[in-house]
Parts: sequence; C-alpha cells; structure tokens
Amino acid sequence: MAEIVIVKDTAEAGELAADAILALVARRADAVLGLATGSTPLGVWRALAGRRADLSRARGFALDEYVGLPDGHPESYRAVITREVVEPLGLDESLVAVPGHLGPIETAGEDYELAIRAAGGVDLQVLGIGTDGHIGFNEPGSSFESLTRVKTLTQQTRRDNARFFASVDEVPVNCITQGLGTIRRARHLVLLAFGEGKAAAIAAAVEGPVTASAPGSAIQLHSHVTVIVDEAAASGLANVDYYRYAWANKPEWEGL
Repeated sequence: MAEIVIVKDTAEAGELAADAILALVARRADAVLGLATGSTPLGVWRALAGRRADLSRARGFALDEYVGLPDGHPESYRAVITREVVEPLGLDESLVAVPGHLGPIETAGEDYELAIRAAGGVDLQVLGIGTDGHIGFNEPGSSFESLTRVKTLTQQTRRDNARFFASVDEVPVNCITQGLGTIRRARHLVLLAFGEGKAAAIAAAVEGPVTASAPGSAIQLHSHVTVIVDEAAASGLANVDYYRYAWANKPEWEGL
C-alpha cells in the first residue's frame, strides 16, 4: 500500500520530498526526475533551491504540456519548468525534456516514450492530483496501460487551470501527457496534495476501488508510493489514525 504522510503545510511537505530527491541524487548524480508543474509541487522546488545542492547532472522529464500555445507562452509547461525548476535549481536545461517539444506533435508521444526509455526510466516521479482525480493530464477514463499521448482536457480541468490564464477560454483544449502506464514505470512515485478541495480525490486514489474513473487510484498498483498531504487533503481518509501511527513508528533508516 502507499505510504501516507500527513504534514502541517506545504513547506513541510516540500522538505520531505526534497529529502527523498537529494538522497537519490547522492546515490546517483545523473538520476532521472519526473517533474510536475502547477502550484502543488512549488514547495518541493523551493526546498531544493534552499539546500543549494548540485543538481547539474540530474535529468528530468516533465509530466505533460498544453497543445496549441505559441512558442514562448509564459504558461506553457516548457516555460514553467524553466522558470520554476531549471533555473532555481541549477539544472542543465538540455537534460530536461517536455512532451511535445521533441519533434512533430503527430509522433510526440512515441518520441517521448523512447526518450524516457533511453534515459533508463524515471527514478522518482513528483505528482499532483486534480480535483477530478487526474494525475498528469490523464482524465477519468484513461487506461492504466496508457502511454504518452495527446488528450482532450475536461471542462473541469480547464476551469481549475483558468487561474493561470486571463480566462477559461484561453486554456487549451488539448494536451500531451505521460500515460498512466508511463507514470507507473517510475521507480518511486511521490504524490502531493493540499487543501480540502483535493480530499475526495485523495480518498479515491488511496482507499477507493482501482478504477479508470479515478485515475489517481493507479498508484495502488505501484510498489513504492509516498503520498504527502496536509490535514485538509487528508480529511476524507478513513484510516487516517493508522497512517499517523505507521509514520510515527517507521524505522528512520527506511527514508521515504
């Protein structure tokens, strides 16, 4: 089962995730990181920047990207990754890939899968979760075996992401995303969620049935998953007392 860690705030969550990433990079300087965008992982990037670690050899693969935004658009995930991850952490931008930027969009999914495999696979994948349960841009109904591909965003996801644009009408309808099958190949999944608005999605992902209707429930099929949530996001969990007990009694040498 996934390890559930309940923290007081995003800063504490960021420090925990940063611990796991830095332990990985200490073992392997050219580790492959799966990079999520949006507001959820910002605490992780801030924590890593504060550690001033040498991440110059680390490689990265972004989870997803909008389709149809012009080159250089500030809300393209290529721009967001550069602004929020690459530059603050001192990553080598040439070692960080974003889907849809490796060639023609018609073959972008296959190209991305080949690039991930050529890198040896993702060692640690940072994830957020949408209010409808999506991870990456895998909306409800996505196959658990799906690979990187172009998809259509739901209206709910477009409304949720409208805060980054002038209006919901400017949010692209299409995207390219790592599939649930792609995500599940990563060796360690670190899923973060904060706020009451994510409580139902977290409960479905962690304790609900494994179903395409809740894409986040795919994490139940993975052998190494860490779910880091605040009190509000944990409020829908039935077994919260056990999760607290297990975390408090976990051997220190195990790490995340």
